[in-house]
Amino acid sequence: MSDANVRIPEEARDRLAEVAEAEGLSLRGYLARLAAGLLTPAEREQRAEQARAALHEWSGYAPTRDEEQALDAELDRRIAHAVGR
Repeated sequence: MSDANVRIPEEARDRLAEVAEAEGLSLRGYLARLAAGLLTPAEREQRAEQARAALHEWSGYAPTRDEEQALDAELDRRIAHAVGR
């Protein structure tokens, strides 16, 4: 595997290195583990579609995109209210 150079602010590098060290990893190992655990936008959409299909199969509920967005907005509003924003 070849390495790549990524330019980030020093503060970000130092923070990542501190987190990596606390977890007993090198910065390189920590970033590799972090990247392996992240989903691409396409992967997130695929999982969302699978979740919608499972919900529909289990309950018959099939919200439209507009309904999902409205529910997400309501949840965001309630969370903001709960944390005092």
